[in-house]
Amino acid sequence: MSDWIGRFLEAIYAEQDAAENTLKSYGADLLEFQAFLADNKMDFQHATRSDVEDYLIALETRGMAQSTRARRLSAVRQLYRFAFEEGWRTDNPAQQIKGPRKKRHLPKVLSEGDVDRLLQGATQTGRSPADRIRNSCLMQLLYATGMRVSELVSLPVAAVRGNPEMVLVKGKGGKERLVPLSAPAKMAIAAWLRMRGSAQEQARAAGKPASRFLFPSSGKLGHLTRIRFYTLVKEIAVTSGVSPQTVTPHSLRHAFATHLLAGGADLRVIQMLLGHADVATTEIYTHVLDEKLRELVMAHHPLVKKN
Repeated sequence: MSDWIGRFLEAIYAEQDAAENTLKSYGADLLEFQAFLADNKMDFQHATRSDVEDYLIALETRGMAQSTRARRLSAVRQLYRFAFEEGWRTDNPAQQIKGPRKKRHLPKVLSEGDVDRLLQGATQTGRSPADRIRNSCLMQLLYATGMRVSELVSLPVAAVRGNPEMVLVKGKGGKERLVPLSAPAKMAIAAWLRMRGSAQEQARAAGKPASRFLFPSSGKLGHLTRIRFYTLVKEIAVTSGVSPQTVTPHSLRHAFATHLLAGGADLRVIQMLLGHADVATTEIYTHVLDEKLRELVMAHHPLVKKN
């Protein structure tokens, strides 16, 4: 059986240029399966689907994590696929076996009250008036549009010139989408453009080229970095009295989607606004609302309280 493992590892190294750690992981997982079969007086050549299923049950009985069990099944499945291609077996006994489902982790969503405090806190966070106006604009734009952080920090200033009703966002894969701007976001943009314009005039007077980004920076990228915005959001959370552990730029994107859905927005519209390629990705927010409703019932229903 060790010969099967060795030949399989040689093949994935040669064909996939697998890293050393990947090879070690495959090898360890397959040696574990080999030992299980040997204990049951069985080998790779004659093992059946039932033997593979018994192995998975044994792993679960030992309390092994779902992710580990899924990885082990994947290794066994790939070994038998290789064996089939090599003509060592006429079937793949692991092919039809479904692995353990990964638990879906629902995104933690900020309440509307938390978001209001963060938007207010942004107006008070920063060392200078320019910083505070910029920070307010960043937060208003993020919550109003649900943009990804990379889309927000690299937004061209041309996208918001002329007091537009909608902003053109360039997302993953170069795909573009239009997202409406709320009245507070438009006011925050106007205030920041006035402040930004003064700073750009000073830069030009000093012989520096004007920036094409809405949120310029002197760094290599030419715009505010994602890391800097991440730390800014944490600072704003502290100022706002909201736990920094619950606030990230992405949690505001989640809040945008969940609050829209709770307000009656169509799921397909939210998919378009978020720039999701598949509506299945957007459906996670329906599960968030289901969980919120369940918590509400469990906390306030009189029969639940009596029990």
